[in-house]
Amino acid sequence: MRTLISTGSPFEKTAGYSRAVVQGDWCFVSGTTGYDYATMTMPDTVEAQTRNCLATIAKALADGGFEMADVVRAHYYITDQAYVDVVFPILGEAFGEIRPAATMIVCQLNKPEMKIEIEVTALKRTA
Repeated sequence: MRTLISTGSPFEKTAGYSRAVVQGDWCFVSGTTGYDYATMTMPDTVEAQTRNCLATIAKALADGGFEMADVVRAHYYITDQAYVDVVFPILGEAFGEIRPAATMIVCQLNKPEMKIEIEVTALKRTA
């Protein structure tokens, strides 16, 4: 059974994607930037954007019946190499005990105000 998860962001409808797709025991969370979807504002700092990304991802996972502890793969996209040492501790707070396979890439993102984008894949843990 396939379930589509939405944040209600206007970007999802415009670009034709879901925040997350649940297929069986898997949850695929789309690349998530630092927007606060309640206010549709983007914080100025990479730290605040990272925390917003993680909160949006956690909610999408929860909406699909998953937890952050189910994350098995993470992709991090940052716009400046200087952000590596800034975001590592924040990512460590979220994933330090989970330790998913991860990749970080320095690249350009869709809008100039975007400093980080995070994408994760989760697999339901079995007892």
